[in-house]
Amino acid sequence: MRYTREQVLDRLHAQLRQGRPIIGAGAGTGISAKFAEAGGADLIIIYNSGRYRMAGHGSLAGLLAFGDANQIVYEMGEREVLPVVKEVPVIAGVNGTDPLRQMPHFLKRLDDLGFSGINNFPTVGLIDGRFRAELEATNLGFYREVEMIRLAHELGFFTIVYVFTPEESAQMARAGADVVIAHMGLTVGGSIGLAREGGVAMRLEEAPAKVQAIGEAAWAVNKDVLLVSHGGPIATPEDAAYVQERTGAVGFIGASSMERLPVETAITETVRRFKSIPLRHAPAR
Repeated sequence: MRYTREQVLDRLHAQLRQGRPIIGAGAGTGISAKFAEAGGADLIIIYNSGRYRMAGHGSLAGLLAFGDANQIVYEMGEREVLPVVKEVPVIAGVNGTDPLRQMPHFLKRLDDLGFSGINNFPTVGLIDGRFRAELEATNLGFYREVEMIRLAHELGFFTIVYVFTPEESAQMARAGADVVIAHMGLTVGGSIGLAREGGVAMRLEEAPAKVQAIGEAAWAVNKDVLLVSHGGPIATPEDAAYVQERTGAVGFIGASSMERLPVETAITETVRRFKSIPLRHAPAR
């Protein structure tokens, strides 16, 4: 079901008035989307990284040259997710830096398919250092994602965006973003996530200040922008609660935390339980 921007926002604000957080779930498979909806997700987001993640690979595979990110999302929406989602708005993660697409045409195709909103993923916001500087200098920078979101807003899409700094947050708010997702980095935990302690991951105690700064930068441009958190050390409901209690965030967007981590645990434990069934009659050999 295709919702307008106003309809999506009405649904989200209805949840907030009832004292419920906004929860968005990344879906790399149809079954992930189906049961995220059953669990009460307010938004379902399709990223190209979901395909790699649910194939057992790290989510950052979605940033590398392993496939056409925009075509992957289109196909996942058409053949896997949109056919099984009944009522929840479905959001497309769009590679705004893609130089091989006429972006107005591609966004209209997503509209026709039934996507209700647009997100900027893959995002160069996850890249820093010299490589980031060279991307920005060669017409492949974050500002291309901002322009893609501006266009999506003008076309009537609901827009929910990843940002990594207060400056990026302000840029996206000026482009018309409805929700900013304060991205804290690759999610910790499980078999292919970052280590929570002793590695490169941010500490949970550091996250609230960074999330709040991103929110304040957006609100300085548009006080109606909604703030949610994602990633890094925010991997469990308890982590998300910790951040919400200390910031103006009104929800959480999960990908690995919504489908990879639960699947890793559930399958492992279920197989172990089957394997633990006592064998009463061993065949003679």
